[in-house]
Formats: sequence, C-alpha cells, structure tokens
Amino acid sequence: MTEPAAVPLLSIRKLTKLFGTFAACNGIDLNIMPGEIHALLGENGAGKSTLVKMLFGVLAPTSGQIVWNGKPVTIPSPGDARHIGIGMVFQHFSLFEALTVAENIALSLDDNIPLSKVADEAAKLSKAYGLPLDPSAHVADLSVGERQRIEIVRALLQNPQLIILDEPTSVLTPQEADKLFETLDKLKSEGRSVLYISHRLEEVQRICDRATVLRHGKVTGACDPRQETPASLARMMVGAEVASVERDETQELGDVLLSARNLTVPARTPFAVTLKDISFEVKAGEVLAIAGVAGNGQGELFDALSGEFPQADRNSVSIRGVAAGHLGITDRRLLGAGFVPEERHGHAAVPALTLSENLLLARNQSDRNVFLSGGALGIIRHGTLTDAAKRISETMDVRKSAEDPPAGSLSGGNLQKFIVGRELDRQPSVLIVNQPTWGVDAGAASRIRQALVDLARNGSAVVVISQDLDEIFEVASRIAVISEGKLSAPFPAGDMNREKIGLLMGGMHEKNEGAEAADAH
Repeated sequence: MTEPAAVPLLSIRKLTKLFGTFAACNGIDLNIMPGEIHALLGENGAGKSTLVKMLFGVLAPTSGQIVWNGKPVTIPSPGDARHIGIGMVFQHFSLFEALTVAENIALSLDDNIPLSKVADEAAKLSKAYGLPLDPSAHVADLSVGERQRIEIVRALLQNPQLIILDEPTSVLTPQEADKLFETLDKLKSEGRSVLYISHRLEEVQRICDRATVLRHGKVTGACDPRQETPASLARMMVGAEVASVERDETQELGDVLLSARNLTVPARTPFAVTLKDISFEVKAGEVLAIAGVAGNGQGELFDALSGEFPQADRNSVSIRGVAAGHLGITDRRLLGAGFVPEERHGHAAVPALTLSENLLLARNQSDRNVFLSGGALGIIRHGTLTDAAKRISETMDVRKSAEDPPAGSLSGGNLQKFIVGRELDRQPSVLIVNQPTWGVDAGAASRIRQALVDLARNGSAVVVISQDLDEIFEVASRIAVISEGKLSAPFPAGDMNREKIGLLMGGMHEKNEGAEAADAH
C-alpha cells in the first residue's frame, strides 16, 4: 500500500498581481513542502519581491489563490501572515539603532508582552538556534551580522511554519553565512519550511532542496539545484549564458587621477567609524577595489571621497591633480568625478521622482544646461531629458513598467543599473562606487562590473568599495582592505587570495613601507 502524498504547506495557484496593465506576477503556480528549503530565483524585476509581498500580506493579489495547509486563505496584512504561521526577514533591516535588541523585538510582537519576558524568550531561542544575541545590547553597537540575527530571532519568536528570507547573506561574512546555514538546517529538521531568495547561486546549490525560477513574472522552470551548477542556474534565470567579465591585463596606466593623503576623519556620530590616516593613489586605467566586512568605515570613506562631508585639509583628497578635500559633491563633479553611493533609495535616487527627474538632479550645473533652455533658470527640455534617461536604460538593460516611471517603482537591481548608468553616461575621469552590485542578479552584476572595467580601460580611475569577494577579484587591478577605519596597502590583484584578504579583514595591516612599495607598481 503506497503512502498518501504529503500535503504542501503552501500552494500558490495562478497568483497574479497587476499594476495597471503591467503584470508583475502572471499566473504563478508554486508548492512548498513541509521541511523544505525552497529557492526562489530570478532576475531583478522577475516578480520575486511582488510574490513574497503577497504571501506576507503587504500586497493584495489581483487574482489567483493562496492555499495554506490544504485550505484557501486570504492574507490582508503582515499580522495575518504571522498569525497563520508565515514569517519574513526582509533584505533591508527595520531596526532602531538607539533601542536594545529586546526593545526592537518587542515592537514587532502583536501582543503586549512584558519586556523582561521578551528578553528571556529571545535569549533562549537565540541560543537554541545558534544565533547568539545579548537582549540588552543596543543595536548601534552591533555588527551587521548580529543585526541579521535579530531579524531572524524576532521572526522565529512568532513560531512560523514558513520563513521567507530575502537575500539573507548579502551583508554577512562567509563565516556568518555558514552559521546561518546551520540554523536553516535545524529549522528544516524541525519540519519548518524556508523560502530562500538569493542571487548567490553557490549558496542555493549548497542548501536548497528545490528551486523555482521566475522570468518576467512567470514561472519558467524548476529544478533540484544540487544537480545544477551556478552557471546553469544563472542560465535558467536569464534565459541565456551570463557573460564573464573581460579585463585587459596589459592595460597601460596613466597619471594619478585620484589620491588620498593622510585622510583622517573623526566619527561624526556615536555609531560611525573613525577613518585613520588613509593614503592611496589611483591611476588612469586601473580599478582599485576596497574589500572589507560591513561596518568598518566603508560608508565614511565614500562620504569623504565624494565630498558629502568635506574635510578641513584641502590636500587630503586630490582629483586630477587639484586639491579637493574641502570641496563638496558638486565641485568634485565639476572636476570630472562621479559617485554611486550604497543606499539606492533616498541617497542615490529620490523614489517619488521619475528616472528623468533623478537624472537631472544628479547632473552638475554645466551638464544640466544640456537639458535646459535659456540657461540655469530656463525651461526643462523634457524630450532631451527623457531621451537621455531612455538611452541610459537601454545601455544598462533597465527593466521598467513605463517609459519614465518613478524610481521607487523599479526593483532594486534595475534601479541600481540606472544609477550606475547615469554616472557612466557622463564618462567621468574618476568614479567611486560603494557596493555596486548589492542585491542584483547575476546578469545585472555582470553588466555593471563590465561597465566599470570598461570605464577604466578607457582611461578613467575607478574605486570599487565592495563586500563581495567574487566581485573584487573580477574587477580589480589592485586590492586593499579596510578594517576598523584603517586601509591596508593596496596589492596587485594577482598577488591576493581569499586567505590574505581574510587576514587583512582581521586588521593585520602592512607597514607603511609595504603601502609605498605597493603604490610604486
């Protein structure tokens, strides 16, 4: 006698979400079994975020059905999702830095539970799942990896049967990611299920039991990822081979276009990192990649180099031979520099404004005059501006639902492609990029990385600040590591490996003589 087939924990039947006439999700069918780690794969804009927002009650489906434990359900809010047994950890943390771990967790609970009980439960659960946390610690004092643990612990306190994880390792070190995978194995052994969204295909191959692939809002394939390779998974996502980044190892270097000299920046807030005596040079034709674990001064370094926070010492930063430490962003742009900050929404782009409006805002005065008639206070040439935004979108393959939509309507990866393309469209002599492919799919990452390499090949100096070691090795001419606000000597990329970078991440910096020797390449 054969055993009856197991009932799926979650079934999605013909689930559709329309925004106007655009189908972000179009007739999606999907089953998640009890005790299964199920990967949801797809390019940026494929419909993954829209799908999980419907499952978590953030968006209402236009049509279709969600079946939970064999019974049709409606999920009108995140509170209702948690009530039936669905938890979610979003890609972007939602934590208050000035509050403690326990206070942040208590804010997410539906019931009025005493803070002492929340702290006790959080401590017990974090220990049981190998996610050590101090409930009394302030979030501001914690590493990014520890903050990720808070998000997972507060989801687990709801006792979910299904946990949705959106890019959970994008801010973790390899060691922290390994600990997370152990936690997921424990959840699986308890019969809980995980819907796992990640662009890191090696992880999917390693930990997931099944994978469903979305493309243009539709299911286009399913597989056992353990029987695939990262390349074949990427091919399923994109529908074609993902091009590898091509570099010219014989690139001739030109003059120094960007330099920092004894750049020291005190921490501006109790939560910031002090930059300590940072010096480097970047020549025309090279990419200097700066590796490091999140929270070691990357944001502060970007702010100092971009002019977001000018320095008293004008010689601390030089652009094309001009002392620029005291200059702001606009004046540094006028010297031929371009900048791509880490945070897309609210920093690199205004979500409520259209792509063309964001393009206009990002231009300095001389560039902006191209889009204005009658000088700086003239009328906007909307046709010229829209054409420029269209050109950037086509060059970078930006997927969007309208010709000139609000920036906030794009998926994270597509907005990132537009922001990078917006800077590249100016052909800057110097480009400084912080986390260029954070949260973007394999195809988009390859396009962005190749564009950065090509810019250097055409004679620009490029600085890439990144936590992604694969990215570092793909684009770098030289590699330095930032740790606790200190920058190591830059070394030729061919002389570096993951072990050496790991040691430097731990703060084992070379002496100044080593920096001078490496700079004298």
